[in-house]
Amino acid sequence: MSDVEVTIVSSNSDLKEFIDFPWQIYAGDDKWAPPLKREVRRLLDVHRHPFWRFSRQALFLARRGSEVVGRIAGIINGNHNDYHGEKMAAWGFFECKDDRAAAAALFSAVEQWAATQGMAFLRGPLNPSTNYECGLLIEGFEHSPVIMMPYNPPYYIPLIESCGFSKEKDLISLLIVHDDRASQRIERLATRIKKRTNVRIRNGNKKNFESEMVLIGDIYLSAWSENWGFVPMTVEEMREMGRNLVRIIDEELVFFLYYDAEPVGVVMILPDINPLLRRFDGKIGLRGLYHILLHKHEVKGLRGVLFGVKKPYQRLGLPVVAFDHLNKLLREKTDYEYLEFGWNLEDNDAINKFEIEAGAKIWNRYRIYRRSIPGTADACG
Repeated sequence: MSDVEVTIVSSNSDLKEFIDFPWQIYAGDDKWAPPLKREVRRLLDVHRHPFWRFSRQALFLARRGSEVVGRIAGIINGNHNDYHGEKMAAWGFFECKDDRAAAAALFSAVEQWAATQGMAFLRGPLNPSTNYECGLLIEGFEHSPVIMMPYNPPYYIPLIESCGFSKEKDLISLLIVHDDRASQRIERLATRIKKRTNVRIRNGNKKNFESEMVLIGDIYLSAWSENWGFVPMTVEEMREMGRNLVRIIDEELVFFLYYDAEPVGVVMILPDINPLLRRFDGKIGLRGLYHILLHKHEVKGLRGVLFGVKKPYQRLGLPVVAFDHLNKLLREKTDYEYLEFGWNLEDNDAINKFEIEAGAKIWNRYRIYRRSIPGTADACG
């Protein structure tokens, strides 16, 4: 019999242990970028974060005696299940020592909770949905993660698969490699497209970024609505995300495409502030502000978070115009050494081939896992 005990998080001290536990897993790992603890706490707060207005959660801790050896969240996203007609319970915020008994106990706890909620299968990791950080890193451990992309020890792969989970979908990130020939080819094509279309580009407005995020949400809905795992973000979620991102964005690297005065496309590129997060070690404070001033030069890269055009306009060549504009910006912003686009669905051939032709190469791979809940129609089917 396992001596692992799993309990639900029910007090402030439990929540503190839940939030603090990753520092045990990643101690000494210089690639890990610690999240800001106050932002993790806010994301998990069912009374403050807008995600929980349509979702519910159960947080679990695994212990051996008094020692915490793992954590996990069970998540039921009502908007996702309504949108897809599914009975899916997500699992996320998973961290665990290399301990199969502890991992099995954590997943069993989530499964039992999900079954009481009438769910048919488990999917994850989603932290807490595909609109946030998601996926398990399975290839690319030699690379430092960029902002808001997952990172985990390699042993998580066998640990999770030993608990009966199998691949449902892989996600990839692509690294943009400067290629003059690719840039020149895109520039020539973009010039032709601009001559025959009424397209213009507008930079983002940092002073009114909450409203910009609502506009981004509208474009996001049209451009990605048919993608696997897509779920619309609410206006409140978009505003919450804007509250976080406005602190770090470069207005020139968030831009909109307009066609006949209608906003039809968006590109959002974020500075990769993970080098600063490593120095913050989970807390911003005055010490963190000092690190920003002293070590801002360490921010050498970018992450492409969004690159999309509304479906009716995708065949007009507008993605080429957007990429050409981005190329020109990157040539001007010489402080940045790399741009990582992610994540993309592994089977989204249109965008993956386009980015590779534009000079990118596949960099990291992430996995979404699935497991049926016994006794449900999903398990029988």
